[in-house]
Amino acid sequence: MALWLLVRAVEVVFAVGWGAFWLYWLVAAFSMKRGRVPWSRELRIRAVIVVIVVILVRSGVFRGHGLNTAPWRSALGLGLCPLGLAFAIWARAHIGRNWGTPMTQKDEPELVTSGPYHLVRHPIYSGILVAGIGTAVALSWLWLIAVALAGVYFLYSATVEERYLTEQFPDAYPAYKHSTKMLVPFIL
Repeated sequence: MALWLLVRAVEVVFAVGWGAFWLYWLVAAFSMKRGRVPWSRELRIRAVIVVIVVILVRSGVFRGHGLNTAPWRSALGLGLCPLGLAFAIWARAHIGRNWGTPMTQKDEPELVTSGPYHLVRHPIYSGILVAGIGTAVALSWLWLIAVALAGVYFLYSATVEERYLTEQFPDAYPAYKHSTKMLVPFIL
């Protein structure tokens, strides 16, 4: 009984944490600069991800799998998830009005290379992925499917965004790209 309560408490902590994160994200979105999203590309990648999710759900991948009950995994996940969410929030706050949905092309772009953007070029994506890994570690390895799908989407988005930024900042962005890793400091 006590183990069951602990597992449920961990689930609630993750639900509240992710809920608060997405609520902040929604509210913060009202302060961004105007821009354009190349919807055809955006919709294609999202459609592929939705098809993969539907196939996985329909094939029963998520049925009959219990939640994690190992305390060390819960503790590790409870450390990683807030760390990742905090990193993404720091990046979102630091980029300010220059933030936009993935692949947005801003009307008056500014190149931000300080704060978390000094560590990686796409710290919001990095933070969300770390938080997702923390969730998978703590709750269920099946969350890694969601993390992998988000990772594919983020890599695609980052590649498109970097092409746009290279066009907008032909002198500054290539140097920044050369000196700063994409998602994982010092590695990737």
